[in-house]
Amino acid sequence: MSTVPEVSAAEETVRAVLARVSEGRLRAAARAVAEIPSPTGREAPLAHLLADRLTAAGFAATAQHIDATQANAVGRLRGRGGGEDLMLYAPIDTLTTGDEALDVPWIGPGLRPDMRAGARDEGPFVSGLGASNPKGHAACVLVVAEALAEALAEARSQGGPELSGDVVVAFGAGGMPTNAVEAEGFPPRANTGHGVGCSFLLERGWYADHAVIAKPGDFVAHEEVGLAWFEVTVPGVHTYVGSRHRMPYRNPIVTAAEVVTRLEGWLARYPQRHRTATAAPQGVIGAIVGGWERMLAVTPALCRIRLDLRMAPGTTPQQTRRDVVAGVRRIGDELGVDLGVEMVLSVPATHTPPEAPVVRRTIEAWERTTGRAHEPVPDNSGATDANILRARGIPTARVGMPKATSDELDVDPALDFQRGMNTVDVRAMRRLCEVLARATVAITA
Repeated sequence: MSTVPEVSAAEETVRAVLARVSEGRLRAAARAVAEIPSPTGREAPLAHLLADRLTAAGFAATAQHIDATQANAVGRLRGRGGGEDLMLYAPIDTLTTGDEALDVPWIGPGLRPDMRAGARDEGPFVSGLGASNPKGHAACVLVVAEALAEALAEARSQGGPELSGDVVVAFGAGGMPTNAVEAEGFPPRANTGHGVGCSFLLERGWYADHAVIAKPGDFVAHEEVGLAWFEVTVPGVHTYVGSRHRMPYRNPIVTAAEVVTRLEGWLARYPQRHRTATAAPQGVIGAIVGGWERMLAVTPALCRIRLDLRMAPGTTPQQTRRDVVAGVRRIGDELGVDLGVEMVLSVPATHTPPEAPVVRRTIEAWERTTGRAHEPVPDNSGATDANILRARGIPTARVGMPKATSDELDVDPALDFQRGMNTVDVRAMRRLCEVLARATVAITA
């Protein structure tokens, strides 16, 4: 009598998928997506590559254009019917452009190789602009989708098991927290980032019962922070350097320096008042504008300070707005200046109940893959398109890879923000693929 435990049909499918997910295949996929530039607003070439690969794998797929240069890629692999559908989702746009004229000097004195579009092999790593976030995660979704289609086609030819639900695979444009890039060849629309591709995808009917988004983090998240942008205006007096000693003088750039110092202190204290079990929402001052660079002999009548403030789950944009208004008003009173403040953008925080099937199944997949019990990770402050999916009514779990770490690299990606975005460990990709495969089969079987 055999003592070998019987393998379930779902486990057979998972094993068949994983047998097709090699590190070589993952490296090739990571290189393929990293080679094609896809700054926010110009994702169409990469979307076409992804749609073509989904079509070749057996998905009913398309490159879904928002305009001439911005597009999603989306496809559906049909099950036998009667089950619930799952969306595997990953954004595809990069945070910076890879163009020195647009990125320098704000990114640094120049572009390192990893800050440019293109793929480089570095031992077990692949580097290049966005090679990890988001492209390494998108490559994992792509390879899992292809391997799943191949495994199911083979099983079907042999009368083996099929999935009952559909698998929708979506690659979204405009997932980064940015407004339009103001340069030739980019869309003139302001709304090219902040989840515009994900919203467009859902508006055109590409829904599912559940979603799993692949974004950085070696854990499963059922909620995440939202974000709000604010503009603080500092008034002053427009005057001329030759008249500084003869006329009223109130330089808003000088006042803004005082405002920034106080505002930075307020932002540092903000997480202490809004911390939750999973979130420690942060804020940063990202831009200051004031005066004519071409005409330094005069002072401007206004200086603008812009900041990004994250919102904890359970906090509304209006609550955040009132909090910021009160904080800025106190700073203005301290300095004796009438500061203006407006919320100029908001993407609310979202929450999927932790007992939701997609969360439980993804955690089970993570635990089976890692051999460890899953523990919620605290102090998160990153927002993704999961907020768009959840806000539109799709229960969503987020799962991803940790940042690459190695002494082999010229800069430690665990400490260098851009290097972490631009370096993916192929070994970590294999592990993420197993999590995605197990969650997909468990939800749609």
